[in-house]
Amino acid sequence: MIHPPTDAELYSYHGGICNNLKCQPIKIGGHTDHVHILCMLSKNIALAKLLEEVKSHSSKWIKTKDSSLKNFYWQDGYGTFSVNPAEIDVVSAYIENQHEHHRKVTFKEEYLAFLEKYGIMYDERYVWD
Repeated sequence: MIHPPTDAELYSYHGGICNNLKCQPIKIGGHTDHVHILCMLSKNIALAKLLEEVKSHSSKWIKTKDSSLKNFYWQDGYGTFSVNPAEIDVVSAYIENQHEHHRKVTFKEEYLAFLEKYGIMYDERYVWD
């Protein structure tokens, strides 16, 4: 449900939320069905609280952008990963190229492959709901 021009505004809005919570945004982007936020997590906020704030505020905001988005909501869960500081440029480029990247592989396929590659146990019944 995330399409131009709302997508760029949404990423900017996410950046503002991160800034307000002292979590310096580095790169924010995504595709039609997900968002990536690369930021420096503040020592003053728990990761779960950051995501709660980002999701709740942006969900309310996006519903005001267009009547077709009045039923918009984020899924309950989320995935978070730490990034080696030496890889920030690589991750930023990955986020920048989401539209091109997902022409080759869906987000769902990529996410499950990532979990499997790093040996992260999961139950798919709970990954998408």
